[in-house]
Amino acid sequence: MAGKRRAVVLLSGGLDSATALAVARDEGFACHALSVAYGQRHSAELEAARRVARQLGAAEHKVVEVRLDAIGGSALTDPSIPVPETPTSGIPVTYVPARNTLLLALALGWAEVLGAWDIFVGVNAVDYSGYPDCRPAFVEAFERLANLATKAAVEGRGRFRVHAPLIRLTKAEIIRLGHRLGVDYGLTVSCYQADAAGRACGRCDACRLRREGFAAAGVPDPTPYLERA
Repeated sequence: MAGKRRAVVLLSGGLDSATALAVARDEGFACHALSVAYGQRHSAELEAARRVARQLGAAEHKVVEVRLDAIGGSALTDPSIPVPETPTSGIPVTYVPARNTLLLALALGWAEVLGAWDIFVGVNAVDYSGYPDCRPAFVEAFERLANLATKAAVEGRGRFRVHAPLIRLTKAEIIRLGHRLGVDYGLTVSCYQADAAGRACGRCDACRLRREGFAAAGVPDPTPYLERA
C-alpha cells in the first residue's frame, strides 16, 4: 500500500457499497473501509461487510457503533415497525433519519485523522427507495460542509472530495460494473430483514431492486433466499 492515496469507503455489506469499494480500489486508492453498527435489525450485513473487505483487499476495516435505534423512527431500527413487502408511495418507513449524514460525518472524521482526502459512498439515485440522503444534491452539500468544518481543510492542507460513483447508474449497471471489477456478490447482504445467516426475505424493497437488477444485468443472482420467499 506504500505510496497509494488513502480513501475512506463506507461499507454496509450490501451490493452498492461493495461495488463502491471495488471502484475505489480500481482507481488506485488504499481503501480504509468503515462500517457502522447503528442498531440495524439486519445486522447480518456487518458480517457481510467483513467478508467483502477481506475479498476486495481493504487496507483496513473498522466497525464503529452509533445507536440510531435509540432514536427510532425507522423500520430498519425499530422491530415494532413492519418492513414493507409491497411498493409504497413517498419516502418509505425504511428511511433511517439522518443516517447518511451521520455515516459520512464518521467517515470524514476518520479521513481527517488518516490524512485521506477522498471518501467513497455507494448511494444511488436511480434504482433506489427514494431516500433524500441518496441524491446528488445531498452529496454535493456534504462535500461543501466537509471543507468548511474540518481543521485540515480550513488550514489549506487539501480539499475533501466525496465520491458517489454509482449515483447515476441503474442497479443493472452497478452489478455489471462490480462483476467486471471482481466483486463476489454472494458475500453481500442487501435484505432489510435478513436472518442471522444472511438469508434474504425476497419480498422487501431492497430484495426487489436487487433481484430485478441481476435479471436486467444478465448476471446470475447468488442471493440465498429464505424458503418462504
